[in-house]
Amino acid sequence: MLEKITSDALPVPHGFFTRKGGASSGIFAGLNCGPGSTDQAEVVAINRARVADAMGVAPDHLLSIHQVHSADVVTVSGPLAERPRADGMVTATPGVALGILTADCQPVLFADPQARVIGAAHAGWRGTRDGVLEATVAAMEALGAKRENMAAVIGPTISQTAYEVGPEFFESFTDDDPETARFFIAGQDGRYMFDLPAMGLARLRAAGVGHAEWTRHCTYRDSERFFSFRRTTHAGEADYGRLISTIRL
Repeated sequence: MLEKITSDALPVPHGFFTRKGGASSGIFAGLNCGPGSTDQAEVVAINRARVADAMGVAPDHLLSIHQVHSADVVTVSGPLAERPRADGMVTATPGVALGILTADCQPVLFADPQARVIGAAHAGWRGTRDGVLEATVAAMEALGAKRENMAAVIGPTISQTAYEVGPEFFESFTDDDPETARFFIAGQDGRYMFDLPAMGLARLRAAGVGHAEWTRHCTYRDSERFFSFRRTTHAGEADYGRLISTIRL
């Protein structure tokens, strides 16, 4: 059985799927939905088909993009001939499921239920800093949504207690905007702990989104339910699975 985390703030079909219930094995064990991984392509396709079925759409209507840690957002309305290079998607088309892949970065699902417009974004530290969340909101507005009517939910992501960074990372933020220092606390040996979901929530609220929340699940801390790029790196593993988060009208 697939497992998905949902939020009452999003009154449309959606789910932040965990790694449970998939066909992959080994280091990808579970629901690996990343075609960019070195997992068997046919097994990834099986996993994605299971998610599509759970979302009530045909497999080719579960759309995903070639994520590149950008602030680029695309508007979609049906099956894609190839995955565009972007990190956000929006649609006003019923029966199309937007799918974002993550393994520590923030998956963010958006909905304006009154305008019947949805969005999804992949927001790692670079995309969040560069404005992918704000760009997704703007793209939804272009389809008729209103910021004050939007809900945005950040799904499972790496928490501050697991996100250690060096002083150069801290300075890359604070040199541009000293206010971002509030998303860091001091760690050990001159290093810092970075609060990615706090930054995501702050950016969403500053953009005028009516409601923003985080599900408060940490990908790094819970290996039974979530894939994690950082945990894989620390374990010296060759690759890692990708979680999928989806939303549709």
